[in-house]
Amino acid sequence: MSDESSNTLVNYISTRGRAPVLSFEDVLLAGLARDGGLYLPETWPVIDPETIASFAGRPFAEVAVEVIGPFTGGSLTHAQLTEMAQGAYATFGHPATTPLVQIDPQTFVLELFHGPTLAFKDVAMQLLARLMDHVLTKRGQRATIVGATSGDTGGAAIEAFRSSERVDVVVLFPDGRVSDVQRRMMTTPTETSVHAVAVKGTFDDCQALVKAMFNDHAFRDRVNLSGVNSINWGRIVAQVTYYFVAAAALGAPDRKIVFSVPTGNFGDVFAGYVARRMGLPIELLVIGSNQNDILPRTLETGVYEMRDVVVTSSPSMDIQISSNFERFLFEASGRDGDLVARQMQMLAQGRRFVLTEAQAAALRMEFGAAGASEVEVAATIRDTLSASGYLLDPHTACAVHAAKAVLETRGCGDTARVILATAHPAKFPDAMQHITGARPGLPERLSSLMSAPERYPVLNNDLKDVESFVEKISRAAGATA
Repeated sequence: MSDESSNTLVNYISTRGRAPVLSFEDVLLAGLARDGGLYLPETWPVIDPETIASFAGRPFAEVAVEVIGPFTGGSLTHAQLTEMAQGAYATFGHPATTPLVQIDPQTFVLELFHGPTLAFKDVAMQLLARLMDHVLTKRGQRATIVGATSGDTGGAAIEAFRSSERVDVVVLFPDGRVSDVQRRMMTTPTETSVHAVAVKGTFDDCQALVKAMFNDHAFRDRVNLSGVNSINWGRIVAQVTYYFVAAAALGAPDRKIVFSVPTGNFGDVFAGYVARRMGLPIELLVIGSNQNDILPRTLETGVYEMRDVVVTSSPSMDIQISSNFERFLFEASGRDGDLVARQMQMLAQGRRFVLTEAQAAALRMEFGAAGASEVEVAATIRDTLSASGYLLDPHTACAVHAAKAVLETRGCGDTARVILATAHPAKFPDAMQHITGARPGLPERLSSLMSAPERYPVLNNDLKDVESFVEKISRAAGATA
């Protein structure tokens, strides 16, 4: 990426093939495509082996500029993106931003929870807020962000955008289905531009409401709707950086690495798939699920079939609709938007669809997967603590369990493995106390979180009710610079 800006035009297309082709800036603000699909770049940029090797030991923000720059299509200069990346990662509590911690001879934990809300979502959200503010200021516009959260996205979004002059944020979360710490990270900020809303339902209900708002084009245009869930390409591309950083630190590209990723919505592990498409030599991507094991079942059977959501100690993965899986289906089908649109319609109507032979084969080649029961999660946390002194949160424990379950059977038993630690154990104090007998404490900077006053409405799982609330708080309708 030159100091002026890359003149290489990058266009973005929808996974359903029926939406306008957009620029990077437009994709940031659009979130979901107007045909209901998700955006991907028309072509994948590739980073050469020498550049990958050079990432070792460099500051995280520097690597982020090198990884993200090719996707911006000339909309940002090197200096602009550098300033945003440095500002974003200055909010993290560790000098390495995403440090690696070795817990056994072959296993490294990639700690992604040193951001303001103790979750991996901060890595992308802190940068996304700066990118969106830049574009909105440049265009003299306001936006209304509506997102759904199973726990961590909401707090990260509210924290990242709370000081924005251009954006109002509404985050929907399932009432009673997030931890107290997760809820308070959303409900205690006092800025009038950020709003947490409890919905009587599950995360999948919240996510369905968000998609319905995006598909209500009159409402979408009225409030200048935008999204920060991982349906937004800006979220995915910002997460790709830490795959390159971790792999280079462990010897890539000369050494292949396995990554094991706790994931429900398929966004974090899809970022690893993007890194591989960009040239990072990843041996295997392992999907770590909890009892809501729709992704492991899909890999095994070739059928994506929803079941009822089970409440677990890893609430951010209590999901049955893995939105970003659509992006992989599109790639695995040779970018057949019509096929993906039919499959998504079948899912909406019948709660299941069958992968084509090509899609199923690509899924099994690129990924391994395993689900963990609550008993297995607890045992993994206790065993890891006993063996290494390292305390895993329940989500990360699912990835550790999955790595052990998958790697021997896939012939990767001797390959170095990186476990993505997506949340700090202190975000789940009740679950951790139940499992280990001890209650992990929050960092000192969050000492007032559990006593600060909360504010949030509780709404029915009803599109009209939610749209009415959003329209009432939005400053974007009819706004000018």
